[in-house]
Amino acid sequence: MPEDPHHRSRGSDHPVGMDVARRVPPADGGGDDDDAAAIGLCWGQPKIPDPFVWPLADALASSETELDAPVVDVGAAMRGGGDGDGMRRAAEQVAAACASHGLFQVTGHGLDPALARAALDGAAAFFRLPLAAKQRARRAPGDVTGYAAAHVDRFTANLPWKETLSFGHRDHWAAGAHVVVDYFTSVLGSDFKPLGVCVYHGHTNRVVYQDYCEAMKQVSLAIMEVIGVSLGVGRSCYRDFFADGCSIMRCNYYPRCPEPERALGTGPHCDPSALTLLLQDGAVDGLQVLVDGEWRPVRPRPGALVVNIGDTFTVRRHLRIVPSTC
Repeated sequence: MPEDPHHRSRGSDHPVGMDVARRVPPADGGGDDDDAAAIGLCWGQPKIPDPFVWPLADALASSETELDAPVVDVGAAMRGGGDGDGMRRAAEQVAAACASHGLFQVTGHGLDPALARAALDGAAAFFRLPLAAKQRARRAPGDVTGYAAAHVDRFTANLPWKETLSFGHRDHWAAGAHVVVDYFTSVLGSDFKPLGVCVYHGHTNRVVYQDYCEAMKQVSLAIMEVIGVSLGVGRSCYRDFFADGCSIMRCNYYPRCPEPERALGTGPHCDPSALTLLLQDGAVDGLQVLVDGEWRPVRPRPGALVVNIGDTFTVRRHLRIVPSTC
């Protein structure tokens, strides 16, 4: 059983990645217009500045061996009340993954492909905005939501080659209707409303990010059922515990990097949440997981979501769960 596995993302030609993390605690941070402006000038340069250069041990220790991450059909697991062969098969796959590196992929999740595409397109539209417009959403000190460029508000070296936009989500009944749309309009301004209300799959005026976060919550609760079965505590144990939880949605943008061998899109880390669901845009590689002393790639699979077990489940480590660190 590996100790403290990590995950990361290599700097390259990534488009947009999106994740939804369950129960993320607050983090320190602030905004600095001058630093963000300087970072904005770095994109498109022939050389990366020194603050973005990672030590060789972190930047280059990669393996060609793909991570053995099972593809779990959660749709099959939920059929027949979740008590059939599909659930048993899914629980076995999740148990094996969680005992080794804590990462697997899921299919049969029911996420509308058109909704997923609309969410990715909305994020891409935001990151294409001028820096001054994005800075209106800059992350405030001590907050986990908002816009950040290369985390210059928190670090001065080993900077990630990326921009992020994060916002929170709770159910309508728990925090009022259209929480995500309210964020876009109240924090960013009314001209940002199209990022919260878009058109997809022939539907007009649908709240894309609200719908997306709610759909991802349902996926995460189904996965919680499988995890509960895999640990022998029953389907409802974790589903009921996390049913009234909150989540953070984070959109990651990785600009084209002129020296990807010297940079990381996201540095080595563990997720402090219970569960992270990642939607990858396109077939560009980048996500890696540290297993047995080497970084192994996680290949994107069309229509699949990447699931990463977070630190919250370390309390169950004696029952076979190990948090994934990328």
